[in-house]
Amino acid sequence: MAKTGGERHAFQAEVSKLLGLMANSLYREKEIFLRELISNASDACDKLRYLAITQPDLLGDDAALQVTIKPVDKDGILVVADNGIGMSHEELIDNLGTIARSGTEAFVKQMAETSGDDGEDGEDGQGTQENQAAGLIGQFGVGFYSSFMVAKRVEVVTRRADEAEGWRWRSDGTGSFTIAREADAARGTRIELHLRKEAREFLEPLRIRTVVKAYSDHIGLPIWLENEDGQKEMVNEGSALWSRPRSEIDEAQYREFYHHIAHMPGDPWHTIHLHAEGRIEYTALLFVPDTQPFDLFDPARRHRLRLYVRRVFITDECDGLVPPYLRFMRGVVDSSDLALNVSRETLQNDPILAKIRTALVKRALSELGKRAKKAPDEYAAFWENFGAVLKEGLYEDAEQKDRLLPLVRFRSVAGGERWLSLDDYVEAMPEDQDAIYYISGEDPETLRRSPQVEGFRARGLDVLLMADPVDQFWLPMVGAYGEKPFRSITQGASDLEKFAVEDDESAGEADAPAEGEMDKLIALVKLTLADAVKDVRTSERLTESPVCLVADEGDLDMHLERLLRQHRHEVPMQKRVLEINPSHDLTRALARMVGQKGATDALEDAAHLLMDQALILEGEPVPDPSAFTRRLSGLVSRALAD
Repeated sequence: MAKTGGERHAFQAEVSKLLGLMANSLYREKEIFLRELISNASDACDKLRYLAITQPDLLGDDAALQVTIKPVDKDGILVVADNGIGMSHEELIDNLGTIARSGTEAFVKQMAETSGDDGEDGEDGQGTQENQAAGLIGQFGVGFYSSFMVAKRVEVVTRRADEAEGWRWRSDGTGSFTIAREADAARGTRIELHLRKEAREFLEPLRIRTVVKAYSDHIGLPIWLENEDGQKEMVNEGSALWSRPRSEIDEAQYREFYHHIAHMPGDPWHTIHLHAEGRIEYTALLFVPDTQPFDLFDPARRHRLRLYVRRVFITDECDGLVPPYLRFMRGVVDSSDLALNVSRETLQNDPILAKIRTALVKRALSELGKRAKKAPDEYAAFWENFGAVLKEGLYEDAEQKDRLLPLVRFRSVAGGERWLSLDDYVEAMPEDQDAIYYISGEDPETLRRSPQVEGFRARGLDVLLMADPVDQFWLPMVGAYGEKPFRSITQGASDLEKFAVEDDESAGEADAPAEGEMDKLIALVKLTLADAVKDVRTSERLTESPVCLVADEGDLDMHLERLLRQHRHEVPMQKRVLEINPSHDLTRALARMVGQKGATDALEDAAHLLMDQALILEGEPVPDPSAFTRRLSGLVSRALAD
């Protein structure tokens, strides 16, 4: 019997927002609340099973771990109970009063955006939004709160396995909850849902059986449906899905297990189900999601695979199971060779686990390679989601470099929105091109407009766009693809003189400066800028812009220098080379002014303006905005006066 009184606590602000969305939701798939509660109960039993390996007394005389669903029709209550690990007083507050995981605000925002309350989507649009929101509920570890889609009040009676005292948690989902002692609480967690009138369909045994079969048949422990007379029937298969032969599993079962294990919306983009026998025996059921997990770029870079030993859950934080660059995968790995009492601390250096890891990585990369060949458009969608993460392996995992490089995709100057493989790029190279050209930056479209690409485009040479920060780290490590080295077009000499310009109209040759005048302009600009540049020279790179900056051979790439400074690394200031387009109208006009009486001041101002223009094109601030404004105003004034 529930006790009155107890401690009153306010929900975390994000939880209150979430509960409001749940309580007022119009989603037709309200049944997912049962999926979430069963999933949580299964996890609680897994945790107790693991602890009982070293502390068997925790099980006592109740060793058969299970989930029980009991509808109490006369009271309008649906009970979902487990005899798993249970919760302490502090865990009740932490688990049911706050959302500790990162990304809460993002979750609430997505829920609000998919709630469909703007009235503009029509019936079909509403259904799509409902499905999206239903998939989001489990994504952030907040599945318990889905109870309030069907319940006007929720009570939780729980006792942690290693404690003698139990607790009752109670809330109507309107901003606060109470916790009181419960003297006769059994081990585990019992959730009592006081259903709303319109949700009483979930008291019907047939409805419960249907939901369990659809969403939770894969759960690896028995789920019992108990009537009010105490009679029970098992309503799920009761065996771990990954332990069954692939021929006995359909796509719907894989999909529901993915939802259970991944807590993500959508469907798996790719499924890998394997059983390895021989010197090492293990089973793995791995999924590649079709959307990015919310924590994909979390600095911790943790994967979300669960490790089992002979179907006993061990941990979901085993760093040695897969490398960080495969952290987007979800699923389980079940070993028959690891010791049941293996500690999480020793797993990192376990030789058996190391062999499993190597095999899983090879299989995962092999599967990605097959999918890339068979369905390039589908692989492009995968690359959009996870390409930046997969590329981390190029500098972290030298052993897999040759498997990873064919999987990498790039945008290019000439390729538009098409993703190119390195094989695609090399195959399209002119016969006398001996390097893979690339340019680094933060945005592909900005890179396409960079002045440094003009000369390459004019000669029909494609340039790869390296727009992910990780590109700056793997490129020096890899160095080349086959016999073709990677070469930055913003570093060193351009070696473009051996390629003919495809459309050279030789415009403006009649107005070209006299021989030697451009050399004099170069000398004047170099003298004026002094230590602000490493060198000044004419450029083969430029066809449309008057100037650009490049790094000298052996110097730090400009984009890498900027990245390092953004991350507060101390990097010595690198002087750059200013390249001048000798065919541009502006530079030709300046060259003709050299030696003219009274032109010195104007030419010196122009030299600084050329440098400032080059900096602006690189996204860098001008060193002296006031001087820049003064010089620009003077130049415009003189032009207007003339």
